Amino acid sequence: MYTVIGTVGSRAARVLWMLEELGEAYEHVAAPPRSEGVTAFNPAGKVPVLVEDGTPITDSTAIIQYLADKHGKLTHRAGTLDRARQDSLTQFLLDEFDANLWMAARHSFVLPEELRHAAIKNTLRWEFERSQRTLMHRMGEGPFLMGEMMTVPDIILTHCGNWALSAKFPIVEHRLTEYLDRMRQRPAYKRAMAR
Repeated sequence: MYTVIGTVGSRAARVLWMLEELGEAYEHVAAPPRSEGVTAFNPAGKVPVLVEDGTPITDSTAIIQYLADKHGKLTHRAGTLDRARQDSLTQFLLDEFDANLWMAARHSFVLPEELRHAAIKNTLRWEFERSQRTLMHRMGEGPFLMGEMMTVPDIILTHCGNWALSAKFPIVEHRLTEYLDRMRQRPAYKRAMAR
């Protein structure tokens, strides 16, 4: 059985949701970043951590792609053009959505106060809005980011969309708002967020 370490208010939500979508059994340890329950598995103190057979795996994207590959669901097969497109979307979301939101968080509450620069958040919001327009050109036709099949990037995008709203980064694309509303209605998503 898997153990997921990290709070649902962190990127651990991505791992919890993936496991719910896969229907796999897991234990959830809601330890906050840098706590003893985390640093025992990840010296950097970052969450999430997935522990399988005593082996810790860190980084939410690495974890959810590993789970998708292992169980053969929510992913395209490695070595295919669809997988290359999927990986490209994953990297785009990490570079353009996740990175901007994480930088804003760092300058809001993560960094020591004397190192924070609140003005940077205006630039990050501008980049986030611009990236939404780019994403609209990359979205497939269908209910999911790549079209008819839910994949790893859907989990990342939905998590980033939720994070954006809580950080007061506006969602400016109507199609993205509809997509996020639809994804939040998934039973597996609701189970994961209820933890």
